[in-house]
Amino acid sequence: MQVHRLSLGQVSAYLVETPQGIILIDAGMPHREKTVIQKLHRIGRFDLRLIYITHAHPDHYGSAAALKKLTGAPVAIHTLDSDAMMRGETQLGEARGQGKLIQWLFPLISVLVRPTPLKSDILFEGGERLDEFGLAGQILHTPGHTDGSSSLWLEEGILFAGDLVSSTGKPHIQRAFAQNWSLIPESLQRLRDLKPRWIYPGHGARPLSQREFLELGVNRRNKGG
Repeated sequence: MQVHRLSLGQVSAYLVETPQGIILIDAGMPHREKTVIQKLHRIGRFDLRLIYITHAHPDHYGSAAALKKLTGAPVAIHTLDSDAMMRGETQLGEARGQGKLIQWLFPLISVLVRPTPLKSDILFEGGERLDEFGLAGQILHTPGHTDGSSSLWLEEGILFAGDLVSSTGKPHIQRAFAQNWSLIPESLQRLRDLKPRWIYPGHGARPLSQREFLELGVNRRNKGG
């Protein structure tokens, strides 16, 4: 298995390459589908079998509709985020810190960067395995950032955590937006208990090591309220 990082407009997406096929984790901002297709060409693989979306924000599912059209790969998302993606909506929740500026600018951003509404092909609730797609692991429901945020845990010790954590600047847990801030510590602890070897975040150019991940503290901002 190989993991290929893609920079798709302020978000990190990942192509997971297995002998049975390719899995795309998140699809980036709208109009980034060419970057994904070009990467598939470079690695010589065209068997994209699944587009897995960690949560329904436009920087994560923005190019999913175009990629589905180009490749025929089904799109999967947690059932609690499926309606937002189907309507092309974004539910930011409560903004904190720098997130307040983005929230203030979001009406303009929404006009300039509008994702194509997309009905998911596969809905999950957490606990589902992906063996049929060539991955020995399962989807974990890790709500907080959005109600339907999820992470992908692979038995090789690899974790794709979506926007629960970031390696941008100093590694940190979500601190900008949450539909339910009080759920973030619980979701983080659930992943910490797995003791993953490598954690691939939704934002940031590099994965976090196990040590970095386990040392992430739950600061006051993330204790709800």
